[in-house]
Amino acid sequence: MKLRTLPAAALLAMTACVAVAAPATNTLRVEHAWIRWLPATLPAAAYAVIENDSSAPARLTGASSPDYGMVMLHRSQLENGSSAMTMVSGMDIPAHGKAALSPGGYHLMLSDPARPIKPGDTVHMTLHFAGGESIRADFPVRPANTSSP
Repeated sequence: MKLRTLPAAALLAMTACVAVAAPATNTLRVEHAWIRWLPATLPAAAYAVIENDSSAPARLTGASSPDYGMVMLHRSQLENGSSAMTMVSGMDIPAHGKAALSPGGYHLMLSDPARPIKPGDTVHMTLHFAGGESIRADFPVRPANTSSP
């Protein structure tokens, strides 16, 4: 049996057709993203709403940013009458639902800025999810006295 090879142009054309026909898999969106800036070397906090259009739940497992050396997922909650903040391994986003990174709840702690960050700047962030999906989002930086975007 004799094997026949296709010219490179034909292979490239077939690959392009397959890429166009592939369905979009990104069913997660980041909305209302913002960062509460704090002065000096204090860590900042990032907030957003994550919407999940999928019929399966999703799990946020972390985030990264070229603008900060460390980004950690934290949760604030009341324990024995006082507020406590702990680092957590994930936050669930329900199927066909949404979950918020918000003051007093889940949020991203940002420390070790790679450059001077100030109100009016935009921080580029990538949110990472279980299963390998990632979403890039821009987070505008707001002054310390801001309570929502």
